[in-house]
Amino acid sequence: MSYQVIARKYRPQRFSDVVGQDHVTRTLANAIQQNRIAHAYLFVGPRGTGKTTIARIFAKCLNCTDGPRVDYPDEDPRCVEIAEGRSLDVLEIDGASNRGIEEIRELRETVKYAPATSKFKIYIIDEVHMLTKEAFNALLKTLEEPPAHVKFMFATTEPEKVLATILSRCQRFDLRRIPVPLIAQHLAHIARQELVQIEEPALHAIARGAEGGMRDAESALDQLISFCGNTIVEADVLSMFGLTARGQILALARGILAGEVQTVLEELNHLAKQGKDLSRLLSDLLSHFRNLLIFQVAQGDLSLLEVGEAEVEALQEQASLTDADTLTRLMEILTMAEGRFRDAASKKIFLEVTLLQAIQARQLVPIGAVLEHLQSLKGGGTPPSLPRPQTAAPRPATAQAATRPSAPAARRTTRSAPAPEPAQPPPSPAPATAQPTNNLQFLWAQIVDAVGRASPFTRTYLLEAHPVSFARQVLTIGFDPEFSDQLELVNNQRTATLLQTKLKELGHPGAQIRFVQDERPADWSAPAMPEPESGPPEAAEHAESPSRLPAPPAAPAALQETAATPPKAEKLNIEEFKNDPLIKQALDIFKGQIVEVRG
Repeated sequence: MSYQVIARKYRPQRFSDVVGQDHVTRTLANAIQQNRIAHAYLFVGPRGTGKTTIARIFAKCLNCTDGPRVDYPDEDPRCVEIAEGRSLDVLEIDGASNRGIEEIRELRETVKYAPATSKFKIYIIDEVHMLTKEAFNALLKTLEEPPAHVKFMFATTEPEKVLATILSRCQRFDLRRIPVPLIAQHLAHIARQELVQIEEPALHAIARGAEGGMRDAESALDQLISFCGNTIVEADVLSMFGLTARGQILALARGILAGEVQTVLEELNHLAKQGKDLSRLLSDLLSHFRNLLIFQVAQGDLSLLEVGEAEVEALQEQASLTDADTLTRLMEILTMAEGRFRDAASKKIFLEVTLLQAIQARQLVPIGAVLEHLQSLKGGGTPPSLPRPQTAAPRPATAQAATRPSAPAARRTTRSAPAPEPAQPPPSPAPATAQPTNNLQFLWAQIVDAVGRASPFTRTYLLEAHPVSFARQVLTIGFDPEFSDQLELVNNQRTATLLQTKLKELGHPGAQIRFVQDERPADWSAPAMPEPESGPPEAAEHAESPSRLPAPPAAPAALQETAATPPKAEKLNIEEFKNDPLIKQALDIFKGQIVEVRG
C-alpha cells in the first residue's frame, strides 16, 4: 500500500473529530436532528481550516444508511464511498478548473436525475469564487429552487468575490483560524499515533508557524518526521522554517521596552545571521505587544490570550516597564512597517530602522498630557508634571550638570566641552584683546532687535539666551539649562544664517555662530540696548578667552538713533506673531490657539 500523508491519514471523519470549529459542527448537527436541512450551504474561511472536510462529513450524515443522522457507523458502505471519493451521488467539483458557463450548464442538466443509491444528490464545489460571472448567473435559478433531492455545498477562501445573489441563497458558515493550543494538542495526538517523540516547545513552534491552519501544521509535522526521524526538538523546527524562538522574541521585546538600543540591534543582527524569517519576526513582535496590551488592559486576565506559562511570566515582568499608551504607539509603528515590509529593498535595514523608531516612540509625551498641561497653565493653577522619558543611559551633559560644584565652575566646564563645528570655516583668527561685558551686551541687544524685525518667532527663543563671548570672529550664545530644549530648536543652519546676516549688517562680516549650554549670569537682564561703557574688571570672566570687541564701522543714522534710545523689551503683538509662517503651520497641524506670548 502506498504511503499516505498525515493530512489525509488523520483527516476528520465525523463532526466530533473536527478541531476548533465547534460553532459550525454543532449547528449542522442540530439541523440534522431537527430535520431543518437547507438546500445550499457556503463554508468560508482561511486555507486548511476544514471547509471541504466539514462539507464531506455533512454529506456522510445526509446520505448514510438510515440517514440523515449524525452518529453514523464508520463501516457504513455509503460513508466509505464518500470518504474514498467514489460515490456516484456526492460529486466534488473544483471551481478553478470548472469555472465556465458550459460546465454549469452540464450541472444544471444532471441535477434533474434522482440519486443512484442515496437519499440526496450532493454537489460540493470548492473554490467557488473562481466561477465566472456568467457561470454564477447560470446557476442562480437552479440554486434558488433546486429539486428536493439536490443539496449544494460551496467552499471559498474569498467570499467577497462571490456574487451577492449567490450569497443570499446560501446559509453561510465562517470558519475561524484554529488556536495554537488546539493545534499543538492535535499534533501531539498524531505524534503518539506515529510513535514520534516531540518536545512541547517544538509543537508550539509548529502551531505558530501554521497560522491557524491545521493542514499546514500536519504537513509541517510530516516534513519534520522525514527530516529528524522519531525525535523532534524545537531547534529543528526553528531551523527548518526560519522561525524565531519564543525566548528570543521576548528578549527582543524587553530590549525595546527598556530602550536598550545596542541590545536590540545585536539581537536582530544575530537572528538575521541565523537566517530567520524577518517578516515573521516582525509579525511575532506585533503579536507579543498585542498580548502585553491585552494583559494590561484586562488586568492580568489570561482568558483572552493564547500563551504558555513561560510567556505569562514574561508578560508580568514587562507590564511594569510600559503603559497602554506606549504599547499603542509601538503597535502602530510595527503595523505600518508590516504593510511596507514586502516592498523594502533591504529587509534587515528596514527592520532595524523600525525597531529604532519603536524605541524612540516609547519616549514620546502623549498629546493629551501636553494639552492638559497647557490648560492648567491657562487657568492659572499648578500644571501636572509631564511624564519624563526614561533613557537607557544618561547623557554626558546631564551627568556633568548633576555633579557641578558651583555656578562659576559649571560655566567653565560647559565652555570647555567640544562644540559642533560652525557651518562655514572661520576666517583667520584675529588678535584677541580684552572684551568688556557691556560692549557684548550692547551688540547682543542690537542682534536681538534686528532678528526680531526679520523673524519674531526666532526672537522669542533668543530672549531666553545670553551672549557668552565674541572671540576670533565666533559669537558664542548660551542657553541656561532650564531652557536647554530651546537650544535644540535654534541650533540649525537657518538660525545661524539669519544671525550671520544681521552681524554682517552690524559691521561684523564673516562671523560664525556657536550655541552652548551655559548658566545665565546672576546679573543678566533681558536684552536691551544700553549705552556702551567699560565694565568692571571682573566682568571679563564671562569671556571664553580675553579679547576686545572689534570696533564696528559707523552705523547708519537710523541705527545710531536706535542706539541712542534703546527700546525696552515689550510683549509681542499676537496678531504679528500669528502671521509668522511657522506659527501658522503649527496652529494648523495641532488645531490650537495662541493663549499668551511671553517676551
